[in-house]
Amino acid sequence: MEFTVAITGASGSIYAKRTLVHMAASGVVERINLIMSEAAITVARVELGVDLTRPERRKINHWLGLPDASRLVHLHRLDNVAAKPSSGSHPQEGMVIVPCSMGTLGAIASGAGTNLIHRAADVTMKENRRLVIVPRETPYNAIHLENMLRLSRAGAHIIPASPGFYHRPDTIEALVDHFVFRVLDHLGLPHSQATQWKGLKEQSGGSLEFANAKQE
Repeated sequence: MEFTVAITGASGSIYAKRTLVHMAASGVVERINLIMSEAAITVARVELGVDLTRPERRKINHWLGLPDASRLVHLHRLDNVAAKPSSGSHPQEGMVIVPCSMGTLGAIASGAGTNLIHRAADVTMKENRRLVIVPRETPYNAIHLENMLRLSRAGAHIIPASPGFYHRPDTIEALVDHFVFRVLDHLGLPHSQATQWKGLKEQSGGSLEFANAKQE
């Protein structure tokens, strides 16, 4: 299976990293086309303390905990609109933009793309492939909401970075992973089921206890 992952300059670099890590660990993804904006590289440095300036395969592999020689992740320049993800004739399963800035969201919604992220997203939709968009902004103004609605009507999966808490996360990584697993659900990729909701079970005395894996 092949997917494109785009990272923009919205806050939330950790969502991008954990998405890539879990895609690599899924055992079914054979190629990831990675596109990063310049702003994404800046935000990753601020939020994660990682230097992805002038990214190359070995640097990305080290960031994701992959072997130096791994060829799973293929980097594409933002201005290379002739790269494989730009063409509908290049087969792949879908694309995720995580996190997605409001500028990128607006460009895709308008159809007036100017870079490889915009073009790859447009191609994904026109080929009826899965496009998952992870907005990370708050609050949303009316333009943001209208753009999300327009893309949803065009077939995109809009999944705002809003993780749940019912699995009782005790670290930021556990909180992020819970959300990333929902993203992988929409991409059709396997993952740990530890955070899936399994309902409540009644105990003696009428009290309720979580039945999901972490508490069992």
